[in-house]
Amino acid sequence: MILKQDFEWQNKEDIKSLELEELTERLTQLGQPKFRGKQIYSWLHEKRVDSFEEMSNLPASLRQQLEQRYYINRLSIIKKLVSKIDGTQKYLLRLKDNNCVEAVLMRYKYGNSICISTQVGCRMGCKFCASTLAGLARSLQPSEMLDEIYTVTKDSGERVSNVVLMGIGEPLDNYENVMCFLRILSSKEGYNLSLRHLSLSTCGLVDRIYELAEQKLGLTLSISLHAPNDEIRNQTMPINKRYPVDELLRACRYYFDKTGRRISFEYALIEGVNDEICHADELAARLRGMAAHVNLIPVNPVKERGFKRGSKQRIEAFQKELESKGINATVRRELGADINAACGQLRREYDRQREEAES
Repeated sequence: MILKQDFEWQNKEDIKSLELEELTERLTQLGQPKFRGKQIYSWLHEKRVDSFEEMSNLPASLRQQLEQRYYINRLSIIKKLVSKIDGTQKYLLRLKDNNCVEAVLMRYKYGNSICISTQVGCRMGCKFCASTLAGLARSLQPSEMLDEIYTVTKDSGERVSNVVLMGIGEPLDNYENVMCFLRILSSKEGYNLSLRHLSLSTCGLVDRIYELAEQKLGLTLSISLHAPNDEIRNQTMPINKRYPVDELLRACRYYFDKTGRRISFEYALIEGVNDEICHADELAARLRGMAAHVNLIPVNPVKERGFKRGSKQRIEAFQKELESKGINATVRRELGADINAACGQLRREYDRQREEAES
C-alpha cells in the first residue's frame, strides 16, 4: 500500500541538493545565524543523517521549520549482487518516485571506486548499451547522485576514493545538476573528494565539452568513441550525426589545452564491426599527437542488440597495433563478470520482471 506521506516530499524543497551558500541564504531568510548553514550541511554530507530530528545541535523550533519546508533525500537498496570472483558489488537503488538506478562498487589496489548513474535511462541511443533500450525517464537531482555514493558507502562500511560517472545516463545531458553535484561532492565541508579522482564519461556532447573545459575542474574526461570513423560511429552512436568524429576530437583537443588533463577514449570492441586491424590503424591516425589513452572494452553482450565480442587474441592484436603506432592503450580489466556488472543490465531485468508482474 502506498501511504500519503510517501508523496509529501513533492511539495517540499530538496535540501541535500543545495550548495552551502544557497543553504546559508535560505536560513538567514528564516532569521537564523549564518553558522546554522554549516551545521546542517555537515549533518547532510558528513554525518549523512536521514531526518532533521537527528540534527541534535539545532533548536527544536528550527528542526520543525526545516521539516515543513524541506525533505532529506534518501535511496533504498532493492537488490545487491556481490561477485564471488573479485568482490565487486552491484546495487539496484530505488529513488523516491520508485524509479531505479544502478551503482557499482569496485575494489582496486589503490582504493575503492564507485561507478554511479546520472539519469534514469538515457536518450542517446547507443546501440551496444542496455541503458538506452527504454529511453530516458528523467535526469537525477544532485542529491540522488550524492546518495548513490552515501548509500553504497554506508552499506559497505568503506569509503570510496574514486568516483566514475559512467553508469546509466549521459552526464552532460544533465549538465547543471551534474555540475552542482560535483561542487557539493568536492566541497571541503562535505565529502571533500578531489575532482582529480573523478572521471566523467560522455558520448560526445561537443557544446558541453567546451563548457566543461572552461570550468577547469581537474577531472578526467572519458570519451565514448567506439569507432575510428563517421561511417561506423553513425551506425552505433546516433549522437555522431550531430557531432561527427572530427568535431568531437577538436573539442577534446580544446579540453586538453584548457585543462592540461589527458583524455581517455573508451572503445568497445565489437566483433566484425570495429575491431579489425585497419580500424586500429585508422584510430591511431586520428589520435596521433593527442595526450590520450585508449581504454579497450570487450563489448558486453546485450540480448536485444546481438553484438558479440571477439576472441582474446583478436582483442590483444588490436591493442598491440595501437601501441605499435605510439598510442597508449590498455584492455579494461573486467570486474563483476559473474553478476552482470555492466551498465543497465540489472535495471533492465528488474523493469522487465516488474512489467510482467503488472500485466
